[in-house]
Amino acid sequence: MSGPIYEPRGAAKEYGDYALNIYTGCPHRCWYCFAPGVLHRVKEEFHSKVEPRNILVPLEKQLATGDYAGKTVHLCFTCDPYPTGCDTTPTREVIKRLKAAGAHVQILTKGDGSRDFDLLDGEDWYGITYTGAPTVLAEPFAVKERDRVGKLMWAHGLGIKTWISFEPVLDADDVIMALSRLGNFADKVKIGKLNYHPSDIDWADFGRRAEKVCRFLGLDYTIKESLRREMEAGEHGTR
Repeated sequence: MSGPIYEPRGAAKEYGDYALNIYTGCPHRCWYCFAPGVLHRVKEEFHSKVEPRNILVPLEKQLATGDYAGKTVHLCFTCDPYPTGCDTTPTREVIKRLKAAGAHVQILTKGDGSRDFDLLDGEDWYGITYTGAPTVLAEPFAVKERDRVGKLMWAHGLGIKTWISFEPVLDADDVIMALSRLGNFADKVKIGKLNYHPSDIDWADFGRRAEKVCRFLGLDYTIKESLRREMEAGEHGTR
């Protein structure tokens, strides 16, 4: 049965088996955002016209099949479930319906999802994006990274499973330090390079350093495929 829950493809599959997108756009205006291109949307329109999609009724019908009980649904890929400055009640309503159907949620945000911590339990995931953005201009309307980290720590203390997406990496050294500093508050981390834009980061070196830290700390980690390819290419080049 078709509906708002779908199975991601390609690189998106690395984040989960199922996903759901709640909003039509995102106001955070991160300069590296891939979503307008994926959705074939004009970038300015994507960032300025952010509305909830009309998905609650079709979501209820989809969940009524019972097919998603015990499954984890990722929120979100082509938008943020907590767009800053917007009413996030639609996200809360989506989570309520997923949980009532026996599904689990995996949140990824640059916003503030703490209002919905009361809906989450030890089978759910609360995640933040951490890029090591060197200036506020990189993510001008997103919640500041230090505040995102504070919400992550709060969720961790409540017994909610937590995770950090270090993708796209904008400052390699900052991310390495963050991995060391935040490892105790994250049940898993995913690490990926900046794609579709030029960068002076030595990705092979960064990837090896990041993996070394993860192994030393005993973190549950995933190196995204595009970064892993850079690491493997770098290894071949040194032989």
